[in-house]
Amino acid sequence: MKLESYVGDQWRAGDGHARAFINPTTGEALGEVVDGGFDIAEALNFAREKGTTALSSMSFAERGNLLRGIADVLTANREKYGEIARLNSGNTAGDAAIDIDGGIATLKVYARYGKTLGDAHALMEPGQDQLAKEPVFFARHVWTTRPGVALQINAFNFPSWGLWEKVSTALLSGVASVAKPASATAWLSHEMVRDVIAADILPAGALSLVCGSGAGLADHLGAMDSLAFTGSADTGLKLRSGERLLESGARVTIEADSVNATILGPDAAPGTAVFDLAVREAVKALTVKAGQLCTNIRRILVPVQHRADFEEAVAAKLDQIVVGNPALETVRMGPLVDLKQRDTALRGIGALKSEARVIRGGGIGQAEGADAQKGAFLQPTLLRCDDPVGARLVHETEVFGPCATVMAYERADDAVRLAARGGGSLAVSLFSDDVAVQAQMVAGLAPWHGRLLVVDETVGKNHTGHSIVMPQCVHGGPGRAGAGEELGGLRGLRFHMQRSAIQGSPALFEALQSDAVEAGL
Repeated sequence: MKLESYVGDQWRAGDGHARAFINPTTGEALGEVVDGGFDIAEALNFAREKGTTALSSMSFAERGNLLRGIADVLTANREKYGEIARLNSGNTAGDAAIDIDGGIATLKVYARYGKTLGDAHALMEPGQDQLAKEPVFFARHVWTTRPGVALQINAFNFPSWGLWEKVSTALLSGVASVAKPASATAWLSHEMVRDVIAADILPAGALSLVCGSGAGLADHLGAMDSLAFTGSADTGLKLRSGERLLESGARVTIEADSVNATILGPDAAPGTAVFDLAVREAVKALTVKAGQLCTNIRRILVPVQHRADFEEAVAAKLDQIVVGNPALETVRMGPLVDLKQRDTALRGIGALKSEARVIRGGGIGQAEGADAQKGAFLQPTLLRCDDPVGARLVHETEVFGPCATVMAYERADDAVRLAARGGGSLAVSLFSDDVAVQAQMVAGLAPWHGRLLVVDETVGKNHTGHSIVMPQCVHGGPGRAGAGEELGGLRGLRFHMQRSAIQGSPALFEALQSDAVEAGL
């Protein structure tokens, strides 16, 4: 099996370097991703001239109907996608649901936004400002579709959600997407796009897929184009600092490495509901998708008086986790995406051992129903750092796998400072019933984090999870996390639209309102 690219309204076979994608449970090759086979500039230009032109001529409601159509096609093929996720990503059924159903749900959310916005083609912000002494000259801010293309480069861990969350905001904005999935898990993205194209839902050029190397893609972007990248900080930096990209003036958003933290509040003593909820979330961080989530918990900050109890509670639950072949019902955690990723994670754990001790895991271990050496297996790993203030690596090293480090703090403001040592993160969570503590910590944590999850006994198990990105909430983070932003409801449209200050008479704004809907972004 060789994956093809879909560009210029055609499926095209690659003609360059080939790389295998594997079954991480067995290490066996499943197929190949082949570079090249098309002209990059021509592919992007087709998407601009055909795809964006067609989409921007549609109303928000019509674009929303397209998103709903995509969701319906994916739902009809859900079972097939689950099998691909198991074979190529090592996902358990639960892991696959997070990725596949998360992508479908995001499409449906943005489809509903389209229905709400209705027949308009532009957005007008509420309110106006009088610019002259007489009430005849005003200013209002209007959002219009940029006539470019959205280049979207995705990470290996979410070949469904990563694809569709980016497409959703671009398409609703009226902009064509050129999606580039990570080669290791591109099979799922490829199959989904093939099904959508076969259903003949979208206008020509509205959605393109590049399988293979992404080299040179960003070099052909123009002033009205955009690049949304999810992946490592090193690759993000190379893309962002590319001379041709800088010269183009294209918009860029980066979602990169993030050493996220969870905090057990000072009041969350053993035996309380929030203590148990925090333990539950820590165990999920060390097992769900084998820890391969960009928003995942990497540091666990606990009050010094509760550290031992919390550590023991998490360790006891980890002892019950079965790692192995995700096809087996008894297995809770499957392998990492491939042997390279497993080896990288082991090196990261090795580095953290210079500042932390292993409580559980730390190695390959056993795998039920599989060969642990041939597959990309790694045991859930819980570490403890006894000197988090003096340590450096535990705050700077993201082991992209099932690994987290427990560290104790004395006071609430100490926990805030330790969390900030991550240098900017996608997400942080706090488990506390004390509203005063919550307010204090939120104020200190917010500048360093893109999203804050605060769980008390009232919220309980109703919360969506530390690692789960909801389409209604912004996704991204400051500093090390890339300083980017995606989703966030209608806020996600800002990246693909232009806000302009329009100055004129009341008659002008009355005319503009005939094709615009009032909405705050």
